[in-house]
Amino acid sequence: MIHRRSSTFLTRSSRAIALALTTILALSATRVQAQDREQHRVDAFTWSGTVAPGKRILIKNINGSIHVEHSSSGRVEVSAEKSWRRGNPDDVRIEQSKLDNEDVLVCAMWTADSRCDERGVHQERSTKWNDRNDVSVKFTLRVPDGVRVDVATVNGGLEVKGVTTDVRASTVNGSIEARSAGGPVRANTVNGSIHVSMESMGSADDLEYSSVNGSVTIELPASFGAQLDLSTVNGRVSTDFPMTISGSINPKHLRGTVGNGSTRFHVSTVNGSITLQKRM
Repeated sequence: MIHRRSSTFLTRSSRAIALALTTILALSATRVQAQDREQHRVDAFTWSGTVAPGKRILIKNINGSIHVEHSSSGRVEVSAEKSWRRGNPDDVRIEQSKLDNEDVLVCAMWTADSRCDERGVHQERSTKWNDRNDVSVKFTLRVPDGVRVDVATVNGGLEVKGVTTDVRASTVNGSIEARSAGGPVRANTVNGSIHVSMESMGSADDLEYSSVNGSVTIELPASFGAQLDLSTVNGRVSTDFPMTISGSINPKHLRGTVGNGSTRFHVSTVNGSITLQKRM
């Protein structure tokens, strides 16, 4: 009887120890997961300077959004915030430079061998992306009257408002909303919708808007005139403007002329509708 009681006691003790160890390990794992989910943020970059009217401010990003608004100071103002959960923000550098034509370029780069120009950020093909580095850079850009805007990212949305001249906006995974009191506005994405509004077409000869997974809505001045080519696969095409149709009428593909037809205007998507609206 004494031997049985001793065995029973040891068995119960072993179970208690095992349960305690399991609980400790579970709590540790929970803490690690919580730390992995915790969002860290830091103000990482600021720049302010003058850019001559008619010149461009270019922002080139890879992972993160870009927000553009009007500046009342007469100066271009750029700020950037880094956020991350498990990455190293020190691995991501942000640089500003002035191009030979007096345009100003600001870039966010994720690898040591990255380089950047007005076409975007480039890195050596042999360099592997660190999938543990989830650092995101959110840019805020303030632009005075007359300064042209060229913004691009890969993973992130773009929002442009309050500008008075032409805009170029490009992303891969994200939506674009761009409004200009001047014009024109050009926008392209792959996974996301596009909503563009412009008061003027300027002297643009060719305007293009494209997505793959997303609808495209464009608000245009009543005086809008262009040679249109609007096409979708899974969606519909509609326009507020009377147009002279070229070829057969197809709700998924319209070709024709509006007004004086002075601009070539091409809009395409695969999964989404295309809508041309008159500005109110």
